[in-house]
Amino acid sequence: MIEALKKEIAQMNDQLVAWRRDFHRHPEVAFQEERTSSVVRKHLEGLGISVKTVAKTGLRGELEGKGSGKTVALRADMDALLMKEEGEKEYLSENPKATHACGHDGHMAILMGVAKLLSERKDQFNGKVVFLFQPSEERLPGGAPKMIEDGALEGVDAIFGLHLWQPLPTNKVGVVAGASMAQPDEFVITVKGKGGHGSMPHQTIDPIYIASQIVVNMQSIVSRNMDPLKSAVVSFGTINGGTIHNVIPSEVRLSGTVRSFERSVHELAKKRVLEIARGTAKTLGATVDVDYDVGYPALINDAEMVTLVKDVALKTLGKESLADFAPIMGGEDFAYYLQKIPGAFLFLGAGDGMEFPHHHPGFDIDERSLPSGTLLMTSVALEYLQKTRGH
Repeated sequence: MIEALKKEIAQMNDQLVAWRRDFHRHPEVAFQEERTSSVVRKHLEGLGISVKTVAKTGLRGELEGKGSGKTVALRADMDALLMKEEGEKEYLSENPKATHACGHDGHMAILMGVAKLLSERKDQFNGKVVFLFQPSEERLPGGAPKMIEDGALEGVDAIFGLHLWQPLPTNKVGVVAGASMAQPDEFVITVKGKGGHGSMPHQTIDPIYIASQIVVNMQSIVSRNMDPLKSAVVSFGTINGGTIHNVIPSEVRLSGTVRSFERSVHELAKKRVLEIARGTAKTLGATVDVDYDVGYPALINDAEMVTLVKDVALKTLGKESLADFAPIMGGEDFAYYLQKIPGAFLFLGAGDGMEFPHHHPGFDIDERSLPSGTLLMTSVALEYLQKTRGH
C-alpha cells in the first residue's frame, strides 16, 4: 500500500506544486476566500466527493468508503495574511494587499492531493473521510468556531491537521502529546496624557514616558509573577505616538500579545496586564484604555492520536523522520476542534533553504514537503480507519 502511494504521489508532484503556486498567486484573506473555495470545490466534486459550504467560504467534503465504520476529518486552512509580499519568485502574489506567508497554500494543495488518493481507494476502507477547508485561521476569533457551528464535525470521530513548518528541516515531523500550541491573547493599551512642547515637559503628562514604563513594568509578569516551571510570554509588537520631534503628544498606543498553555497562567497574565497598565498610568497622572482580546484556546493533542501519527511517520517517511520537537508559543484555532473530539495537529518541516520565517513578507516553503505531506496525511487517515474498524 505505502509503495503504491509513493509511486502515485511521485507522479502527482507537478500537480501538487501547480496547485500550491496557483493559490500563492491568488491569496485571499479571512472570510474572503471566494476564488480559493471555488477551486477546491471544483476539484472535490470532480472526484465524486459530496461538498457543502460551511463558515461562509469554507467547505466540508465527505467521502464514503465501502462499508460502515468510523469517520475521520482532515483539515486545511485557506486564508492568507494581510501584507504585501516581497521577493522575486515566479509565483509572486498578484494581490498587493495579501500573501500566503504561513504555508496555507501548501496545506490546501496537500489536502487536495489526499482527496484524490483516497477517492481512488474508497473501496479499500470502511467508514468516511471528511475534508475540511477552513477560512480565517489567521484572524481572531478564527474560522473553526463557525465551521463547528455549521456542522463541520457532525458525525466525526477524530480529526487531524498538518502545518508546514519553516523552522524544521524539510520532511521532519514534529508532534507532541498534550499541550502543543499556546493560547494567543492580544491587547491594545491607549495611554492618554496631556500634550505640550518638548521644551516644557513639566506642563505635560507625557504618554511616551508612561508607555515606556508600562512596557518595562510588564516584563515583571513572567519574571516575577509566574511559576518558573510554567511557560508564558508577554511581548509588545507596536508602539505609536507623536508626529514631530519637539512636541509631546497627548496619546500613545501600544499593542502586544500574551501566550500561555494553562488556564491559570492565562488568567494571571491577563489580570496583571490590566493592573500594571492601569496602575502605572494612574501613578504618573495619566489614564488608559485597555482592550484585551482572549485568543484561541491552547491546542491539546490527544496522546493516542499522536502515537498513531508517529507510527505512520516512521512507516511512510522513514525511521529518521521524527524530529525532537517541543511545544511552541504560536496559536492555532485547530484547538477548537480538539476541544470537541480527539485528534492531533502535527508539523511537517519545509525549511531547507528557506531564509524567512512564518509571517515574513519574504516567506516561502520548500516544495519537496508537498508530496511527503500528502503521503503522511493519506496514510494517517487510512491507518485511523483501519485501527478503529469494528470498534
